[in-house]
Amino acid sequence: MDTGVARGDTGALARDVGIIVALGLVQMASMAALDVGSHGLWLHAASATQRTVSGHVLRLGASLTPQAAAGDVTAVTTSDLNKIGNLFETLGRLAGSVVAFGLVGAGLLTRSPLLGAVALVGVPLAVAGIGPLIAPLQRNMDHQRGELTAVNALAADIVSGLRILRGIGGESRFAARAGEATTRVRDAGILVARSTAWLAGAEVLLPGLVLVAITWLGARLAVAGTIGPGELVAVYGASAFLVVPVTTATEAVGSLAAARAGARRVVRLLGLRPLLTSPPDPVAIPPGPPALQDPLTGLEAPAGALTVVDAGPDAAALAARLTRFPDGVGSARIAGVATDRVDLASLRRRVVHAHPEDLWFSGRLRDELVARGALDVATALDAAAATEVVDGFPDGLDEVLGERGREVSGGQRQRLALTRVLLTDADVLVLSEPTSAVDAHTEAWIAARVAVLRRGRTTVVLSQGTPWRRVADHVVDLTRTLERSTP
Repeated sequence: MDTGVARGDTGALARDVGIIVALGLVQMASMAALDVGSHGLWLHAASATQRTVSGHVLRLGASLTPQAAAGDVTAVTTSDLNKIGNLFETLGRLAGSVVAFGLVGAGLLTRSPLLGAVALVGVPLAVAGIGPLIAPLQRNMDHQRGELTAVNALAADIVSGLRILRGIGGESRFAARAGEATTRVRDAGILVARSTAWLAGAEVLLPGLVLVAITWLGARLAVAGTIGPGELVAVYGASAFLVVPVTTATEAVGSLAAARAGARRVVRLLGLRPLLTSPPDPVAIPPGPPALQDPLTGLEAPAGALTVVDAGPDAAALAARLTRFPDGVGSARIAGVATDRVDLASLRRRVVHAHPEDLWFSGRLRDELVARGALDVATALDAAAATEVVDGFPDGLDEVLGERGREVSGGQRQRLALTRVLLTDADVLVLSEPTSAVDAHTEAWIAARVAVLRRGRTTVVLSQGTPWRRVADHVVDLTRTLERSTP
């Protein structure tokens, strides 16, 4: 009999151990699935937001700069994406916490209705008590993001003008400005940390007070014989477990506050609209190289000809009108059609404006120099006197250049940029001072070869350089309102 009882106890123990091991394995698998799902949600939210913002920024094009600071886009991609991803990462755990809270609460009610009621009411009240701390945290986060945007914009300005600053000895002045801006970001970060600390303390204190109350009440009930010691231990363990879903809920609330601050910036960017739009009833431009006219100055650039224009200080405004970058300042005409009557996408394909300060993106040189017409890369490099520049790179066309092409000199960058423009093989090219950073000999080389390369296409060069005048089909001096044809 004793042996049978012992065997029965051993079998029951083995069964219980097996159940515990099985539950442990299920918990391990569940935690692994939770991690995969949570990180998947984070990646999906962050990447979807980044793709949406990047696509919208690209569609805005030149319309972005007048409407938003450089720091706005930088702050979204460096900070706000993480906050939005963190919110989605907590959603899975929050859903599980709600389910766990309901199941454990129901179990507590079956064990001890009084203690269960205290836990189910007290813990949510503790969470609600944390609510007043969220608004200050969100305000401080908004303030910090505003300062971060300002310092990002300042940093972009300093980096873009670093060479000029060194030339005029302005590095110390801008270093002081950068120091003041970063100090403001630090002070704003301290306010955020203070609010976060109060929130973290409340997350521990308020649910802990509920747990203390349940333990004290349960001990009184156990002394009175209302519940047994085992039930007291079970109730205490369940009540302690309820702190976990409560902590997850408060974490989700904090993530929501941070994500809302970032989402407002994202929504603001997505709310921007292009300053230039296509007309509702666009007029098609006839095929072939068109003529250009600017009624404001009387400029006429014949179709298929190289026209060199000396516009003096009005050169930038003239180039912008000819290529329709501003609106409301007088509409130029292409092939006799006002540019604001032409479909914008078609106009951008047919008419290309190149400026000495055009941006150079980081990446392989080959990826920048893409032929879009019959012209090949080698011919365009030769015309822009950029062959020797590429030959000087260890990897040639596979050389990787950083953002804005800062690894090369101004003259080299200008010749590579001219190569990129020539490769568009556009019907109309408007070139603003395309050789301002090269010597006279190189300028003459470029002017002669571009004239040959663009023969039969409409080309307008805004320049005061003599080499361009020598090869031009027409020369226009708007500073004297005098037009003449070169012999």
